[in-house]
Amino acid sequence: MAKKKKRRTTKKWYSTKKRQPTEWLVVLLGVLFVLGVGLVLYIQYTGAQTQERLANEAKQEELAKVKKKKEFINQLAPYAQELQQKYHVLSSITLAQAILESDWGKSLLAADYHNYFGIKGDDPDNTKEMTTKEYLNGQWVTTTARFRVYRDYRESMLDHVLLFAHGTSWDHNHYQHVVAATNYTQAAQALKQDGYATDPNYPEKLIELVKTYRLDQFD
Repeated sequence: MAKKKKRRTTKKWYSTKKRQPTEWLVVLLGVLFVLGVGLVLYIQYTGAQTQERLANEAKQEELAKVKKKKEFINQLAPYAQELQQKYHVLSSITLAQAILESDWGKSLLAADYHNYFGIKGDDPDNTKEMTTKEYLNGQWVTTTARFRVYRDYRESMLDHVLLFAHGTSWDHNHYQHVVAATNYTQAAQALKQDGYATDPNYPEKLIELVKTYRLDQFD
């Protein structure tokens, strides 16, 4: 009589015990926790990457602005020095006024008509009517005036210096204190004294520009 073979059984590595609902909830919460932590870490990483990228873009943009400002100064400086030798108007003041009046050559008057100093005129053939702000009776007001149109920045700079050197049609010595100034601080104050600009803070703005960009090195 044949012997019956014993059935070979293998031990299962997983439990066949039916999980209770609370156990499944614990597992689900664990999975959600892991996913949540991963999501937070991912957001932090991408946020840091974005901040770094924005910081780099801002840095590059600032460097580009600095470069353009240097180019603007270097373009005007040689002719400003040439004019100083001939007409005794400090290069630092010429450059500071060009920066302030034209917003680094970006104003409409400078960009389209090469007028870097806001010089006005009366002849319709060589002027352009535009709006401007002036400080009158203790407040800023918007008014309309005619401004000179030039062929290039050198023509504008020459006209600006000649105004100081030769004065106005009614007073040839009108800007004598500007021409006589031996440093940029004196010249800036002289512009206010001789009535060049209506802005009460005009001298301080020029002095700050000279200091910030070391414009006195061209005097």
